[in-house]
Amino acid sequence: MTDVLWTPPADVLQRSRIGAYLRWLAEHRGLQFADYDALWRWSVTDPDAFWRSIWDHFDVVAHTPPTATLVERAMPGARWFPGATLNYAENVLRMPGKADDAPVVIAHGQTREPVVLTAAQLREQVRRVAAGLRRLGVTSGDRVAAYAPNIPETYVLLLATASLGAVFSSCAPEFGTRSVTDRWQQIEPKVLVAVDGYRYGDKPVDRRAEVAAIRAALPSLRHTVAIGYLDPDAPAPDGALAWTELAAETDEPTSFAPVPFDHPLYVLYSSGTTGLPKPIVHGHGGILLEHLKMLALHHDLGPADRFFWFTTTGWMMWNFLVSAPAVGAAIVLFDGNPGHPDLGTLWRLAEQTGATYLGTSAPFLLACRKAGLVPREIADLSALRGLGSTGAPLPAEGFTWVYDAVGSDLQLQSLSGGTDVCTGFVGGVPLLPVHAGEITCRALGAKVEARSPDGTPVIGELGELVITEPMPSMPVGFWNDPDGVRYREAYFDVYPGVWRHGDWITINSRGGCVITGRSDATLNRGGVRLGTAEFYSVVEGLDEVVDSVVVHLEDDQGGAGELLLFVVLAEGLALDDELRRKICRELRTALSPRHVPDEIHQVGAVPRTLSAKKLEVPVKKILTGTPVDQAAAKGALANPESLTAFAALAHHRTPAGP
Repeated sequence: MTDVLWTPPADVLQRSRIGAYLRWLAEHRGLQFADYDALWRWSVTDPDAFWRSIWDHFDVVAHTPPTATLVERAMPGARWFPGATLNYAENVLRMPGKADDAPVVIAHGQTREPVVLTAAQLREQVRRVAAGLRRLGVTSGDRVAAYAPNIPETYVLLLATASLGAVFSSCAPEFGTRSVTDRWQQIEPKVLVAVDGYRYGDKPVDRRAEVAAIRAALPSLRHTVAIGYLDPDAPAPDGALAWTELAAETDEPTSFAPVPFDHPLYVLYSSGTTGLPKPIVHGHGGILLEHLKMLALHHDLGPADRFFWFTTTGWMMWNFLVSAPAVGAAIVLFDGNPGHPDLGTLWRLAEQTGATYLGTSAPFLLACRKAGLVPREIADLSALRGLGSTGAPLPAEGFTWVYDAVGSDLQLQSLSGGTDVCTGFVGGVPLLPVHAGEITCRALGAKVEARSPDGTPVIGELGELVITEPMPSMPVGFWNDPDGVRYREAYFDVYPGVWRHGDWITINSRGGCVITGRSDATLNRGGVRLGTAEFYSVVEGLDEVVDSVVVHLEDDQGGAGELLLFVVLAEGLALDDELRRKICRELRTALSPRHVPDEIHQVGAVPRTLSAKKLEVPVKKILTGTPVDQAAAKGALANPESLTAFAALAHHRTPAGP
């Protein structure tokens, strides 16, 4: 039985954008490549030539040309395209291949009726809002913050802010006050744009009190702009402008500030589950080049496409999604609960909006599988060519379900990357087949390797994920880190000069990748290292188990330590000895006897970040005695109340004194 689930069509080189790029390389650079692997090897051994080819092939709009491509190839410290000036917003709003009257933003949600913006309307709104920001005194380098969901206004604000050379930062409105202020007190925004609330499914969520608290906690604010999203008729709060005033009619012409390649575009944040979130600064040029490469060459998006990725404005996938007009694609924005009224919502919306590429998360796909959903039976998905999965590793059974239940002809692209680079550095490509349970390839220009504990690269073995050549979308730096100390500590402390990402990865002989979880959450018993993803795949494959989290508590004396498993069970079920035995039997058979847990406990919920990532490390800290408030920043969690069960267990497990 083969594990190949999809094979590229015979004419893929004629039909795909990467095929056009290969023809361009042959014609303009005299370069020929036998296959994807040869192209990838060139892209990471001659990054100077590769990234210049991306700049030239996509005809980047620049105000002044670069004097070189890459100087100081070291990490950190690589300098890309010195001398160049450009503007991210100008390149996005070019929208190649899009007529003025073509829809480019298709926005749906659960708070208001759908909104569609044509290319001309998007440019006009950006022109007006940029003029409005100028009237508020915003200039190059000032910060503009958005406490707003995935709606057209947030996108317009990003592009308007970038057009001025100002710096954008967004937090999704489900973030609590503390989470927001932990992020924005670091960057001191001048302008805050905020919604009054939103609807999640059929539930209205009023955020006016949070907005007032955020305003009070940010002394740097000069202006607040209110978007009447939940209640369009409500007046703006005291001292705030209405969005309609910011976006008022004006004669001021469109203009784009020419900024250096590494000029700050936006600030993204690490999850902030332990300590203050890291304020990661991304630059205009690096983000533009990375997204042009990824969206066109890997996701194969162009003017005929509608790109829909389910995300919030608090996750880097939003920043990735909204770059798609730069390659000519329209974008689909959705704000709301993807499970309301049922798990078919996103699939039906894909049909309704004519999406050709739908991106979501591995947990969402697995939830659909577990619910017995067959999307192709509830929605016409014939327009869908691509399906993206990220946020967590997608196991083989998730791949098989997609091809059985969604469509046999689409390309499933599992990808992994990070907020730190605002992209996926391993993912899919139109030229290569899809294997069950496997990320297809390392992305062009991303020299990803697996490293053994002694630092040597390994193939076919579990290793620490590292990147050994610079990429333009690596952060410009961290905000308020003038000497780069925090930046170096975050990525370069373990292997000097090499980016350590914090994941376990296995790269096979054909270049396929399997990511098995965070390296700081590894299960290591008797010298056998196991990523948590495989563990969850087995446990959550059981009908009785809805969710789970596993932690390994090391033994200071060098023994096996303790392996603790926590399960959330289907409604009405209670954990008994029979179910414990069943879980242990499955783990022993699928993994190894060493991975049978010492204890299994039932909990009401698994703690997750606002972007749905499981929090093994804070759970481990709580179980080893760290107070809850120190183990995790509650405001960064989707369900902070879930931590109390672990704190109670830690209390009961503490041995009595002598």
